[in-house]
Amino acid sequence: MTALNPQPFPFVSVSGTPYERGVQYGKAVPDRVRRSIGLYAGTLDELGFTPPEKARLIGQFAKEIAVFGKHYLEEMRGIADGAGVPLDDIVLINARTEIVAQARREKNKPEAEDDAVDGCTGAIILPERSATGKLIHGMNWDWRAECAETAIVLRVSREDGPDFMTFVEAGGLARCGVNEAGIAITANYLESERDYKQSGVPLVLIRRKVLEQKHYAMALRAVAATPKACSNNMMVSTVEGWGIDFECAPDEVFPLYPQDGLIVHANHWVSPVALSKLKDVGLLGDSFYRDKRVLQRLGPGKISPEDLKAAFFDDFASPFAVCRPVLPNSAGDLSATVAMIIIDSTSGTIDVAPLPAHCRDFTRYSLKDAPVALARAAE
Repeated sequence: MTALNPQPFPFVSVSGTPYERGVQYGKAVPDRVRRSIGLYAGTLDELGFTPPEKARLIGQFAKEIAVFGKHYLEEMRGIADGAGVPLDDIVLINARTEIVAQARREKNKPEAEDDAVDGCTGAIILPERSATGKLIHGMNWDWRAECAETAIVLRVSREDGPDFMTFVEAGGLARCGVNEAGIAITANYLESERDYKQSGVPLVLIRRKVLEQKHYAMALRAVAATPKACSNNMMVSTVEGWGIDFECAPDEVFPLYPQDGLIVHANHWVSPVALSKLKDVGLLGDSFYRDKRVLQRLGPGKISPEDLKAAFFDDFASPFAVCRPVLPNSAGDLSATVAMIIIDSTSGTIDVAPLPAHCRDFTRYSLKDAPVALARAAE
């Protein structure tokens, strides 16, 4: 991969029916879709799954997706047809967290502690703490470094709800993003002992449903009321000047509200109520200081988007830092901060830098305009 010479993420703009949008999507970035498939299909191969076993496992999740929303499966079908790949492979991308976890359980092969690469540090700055007077929402996405060559920015024009834009792995329906109603979402990894003891909606589709909402209350309901198979942290903000962080167990959510005008969250449970009721079983050592480092870098005064970028570039205790360089783990995978994402829900734009530990070049993507390159962020 061209890990140390990252390029801007491709911009894909689609419209029409769910199936038509999917076809446009798949045709626009077929190579990236295939790379996404390779990452997760390869994991199933490594776990010893035969083609019939894969089909059975993925088919279970396809049925659950169809129950949650048939239009999601239709859009996936369009992506598959556009990219020239099987539908099962697109379902795999959209339920990869849940499918890979189920596969590991079936083969009795738990992930080694030092092989975890999913991290993320997220933040919401309310208008009263913002130097611009506008809400700022952002995150560093820590995952497989190879995703610098699989992720895209997708803009979806809809006739049945708000247009939205999402930074997502190619083939996926959503990850983080913003819609034209000014609702934004980012998400972070969490684990608890309650995980994978019930069926639930794949996390990707919950995030997608948030971006489809016109009203903030309905976006919050999508996070809080949708059953999940596993834990996750979801930060949801509105251009109206508010944000809530939901620490989500599969069957319960624990809201965290802004303090001193901001929220910062890494990858460990923080809610006292949550900690009194469940066990954190996914502890990442660096998580305990990443959120505190960002808070310290932001300081007590007014905060600009550039200030948030500077905090997210923090390299304390590198390589296990807020901004993580490309780093191999014991399984041979490469982990890194794949992207830094700064959302301006007022203007409907997202600034994204690929592999920010190695590249400070941002591209601004817009709900209305073509992407533009920004001046390199300060060292």
